[in-house]
Amino acid sequence: MSSYILRREDGMALPSAAAGSHVDLHLPNGLVRSYSISNANKDHGTYRFTVAHNPDGAGGSMYLREAVRVGDTLAATRPKNNFPLTEQAPLSVFIAGGIGITPFMPMMAALNSVGRRWKLFYCAKTAETAPLRDEVDQLASAGFGEVTWHLTGQPGARRLDLKAATSAAPEGAHFYCCGPNGMLSDFLSAASSHGLPPDQVHVEYFANETEAFTEGGFTVVLHRSGKELLVKPGETILDAVEAAGVQVPQSCLEGLCGSCETPVIEGVPDHRDVVLSERDKQAGRTMMICCSGTKSQRLVLDL
Repeated sequence: MSSYILRREDGMALPSAAAGSHVDLHLPNGLVRSYSISNANKDHGTYRFTVAHNPDGAGGSMYLREAVRVGDTLAATRPKNNFPLTEQAPLSVFIAGGIGITPFMPMMAALNSVGRRWKLFYCAKTAETAPLRDEVDQLASAGFGEVTWHLTGQPGARRLDLKAATSAAPEGAHFYCCGPNGMLSDFLSAASSHGLPPDQVHVEYFANETEAFTEGGFTVVLHRSGKELLVKPGETILDAVEAAGVQVPQSCLEGLCGSCETPVIEGVPDHRDVVLSERDKQAGRTMMICCSGTKSQRLVLDL
């Protein structure tokens, strides 16, 4: 695990980033990867992102470890936030699995600054391997937060009881979970079993296990560009749009980061992303064209 600091070349402060934000990092090898900002970004105008180096991952973390050095220049997008914090909640409950702690660091700092209560359930193999452990303890020492450790690498250790974690909270509490997909699935099931309002339940994914829509055989109209495209089998909408010479912001290509979110003028999207809420998906006003498709034969996009 390593942390990296981004700062402007001219020394000026980077734009303020709301708690829960991420940046898309454009690596010199052509990869674009999204990383949560893991510092409070209140005083020094820099972005920190903390990365678990996974040799079996998509390549971004290993490239950072092997090729990027202090002083290198990297391109990054402005912060985007698909995982916003509700500061007014009477209690914020955070559930982190390993490197899933990263978006919660600025959230806990933000709540400390306004005197709001929070509770963190931190799941890791051992305390020694838990990312940002000392900083978590320091944030809790301010007196507004409480940390409960679940160290699964210890003899006799048990997994966190997510039903218990989501039940013992005051009315109006907000719950946030970031970690492996299995943890997120269990968390959402536990929240649903307690009847928690959907707008008080928040998740951020590491990966999207839903396959992209590549059936093809439908028409996409690009309203602003005046182009009409036939999306072929094996293509995503993004593939077809880029082949037509229209550039769209993109990063993860999995429906995780929200970079390619596109307004829908006409048609019924088939959503495959993990960014939009169920309410937003039902409304059908926007879609992630890197992975989502359509339930109608014709889709008109504001591109």
